[in-house]
Amino acid sequence: MPRARTVSRPVLTIHVVIFTLREGGLHVLLTPCSEPPFENAWALPGSLMHMNESLEQTASRKLEEMTGVADSYLEQLYTYGEIGRDPRGRVVTVAYFALLPADAPLRSEGGNQARWFPVDRLPRLAFDHNEIIAYALRRLRYKLEYTAAGFELLPETFTLTELQRTYEMILGEKLDKRNFRRRILEAGIIEPTARLKSGEGRPARLYRYRADAVAEVKARRLFP
Repeated sequence: MPRARTVSRPVLTIHVVIFTLREGGLHVLLTPCSEPPFENAWALPGSLMHMNESLEQTASRKLEEMTGVADSYLEQLYTYGEIGRDPRGRVVTVAYFALLPADAPLRSEGGNQARWFPVDRLPRLAFDHNEIIAYALRRLRYKLEYTAAGFELLPETFTLTELQRTYEMILGEKLDKRNFRRRILEAGIIEPTARLKSGEGRPARLYRYRADAVAEVKARRLFP
């Protein structure tokens, strides 16, 4: 996040909510704060916008700095400009959220000793970043209703079990296996590959998202 300082005029910052799947759950990347009034708290990765950058370019730059991933799903979330949201002065933040595939070669520590935290077990957060993360999570869950956003968190190929677990981790609820598989296949947005994934039990067929699938699929219809 930008270095703490007192500001006498409005300042524009860009912060990014970076989601990925780790250790069986949805995680978000946070950076530690070391200066008052948020010592020992954590915050979303952020940056001041450079004069030669657009909003999205700033968000993309910060995403790459923190994760090493240059090309990933990135979407503007909301603009936060409440008076008093930053005790250092008048700060307006444009928030983005990013989705990184589970197999992306992520930097383990990003910048400034960043760490991944489960979205349901967050540490104490600085500023209004609790609100920003909560809204990003709601947006992600909503996007499952009409886009293929969930596939952005998966590797290129996946099993039906992995796909269902991804939706369950995002939605925070269990889904009926039979209904999920029947409806995801009926939706016509994935296709089988010739490969199998071996592990415990029988090898499972690997699928992939269809490149020609209609993105605006009512995916939430998959669920009862």
